[in-house]
Amino acid sequence: MTSNEIRFDCRHRGSGGPLEIVPHIDGAPLTEMIDGFEIAAGMQPAGDAYGGLIPEFFRFGPMEEHFHGRSTGAMGPKTPVLGCECGEWGCWPLLAGIIVTPDYVTWDSFEQPHRQTRDYSGFGPFYFDRYQYDDAVNALSAAVSSEMM
Repeated sequence: MTSNEIRFDCRHRGSGGPLEIVPHIDGAPLTEMIDGFEIAAGMQPAGDAYGGLIPEFFRFGPMEEHFHGRSTGAMGPKTPVLGCECGEWGCWPLLAGIIVTPDYVTWDSFEQPHRQTRDYSGFGPFYFDRYQYDDAVNALSAAVSSEMM
């Protein structure tokens, strides 16, 4: 199995705005990847619909729990990996199933819960080496913790 590489970009939204988290897979922002997929699939609306997750706006819990698919039970079995471009994850989220094994972490079964008829079966799955994934999540957790203090 070929593995993808993940990192989490943490930056402030706008000048001095809240911290925003955008996953990057194989160097590409997930926001751009999903925009390209939705546009190519002819989905409407599509393009510039997604933004990163903003921990200040919603208590996702520890990043290690969230990105291992064990976030607050309020979101059902899938995990928000992106939010709306407006900053609220519940407005227009991208959800993924996150499966953790001793060797890999898999993101699959993507969905846009406000458009149940959309078919994301051609997007992903993404397989991450467990050690590389955990390193990326730990770096994210440290960045978020230092910002929230």
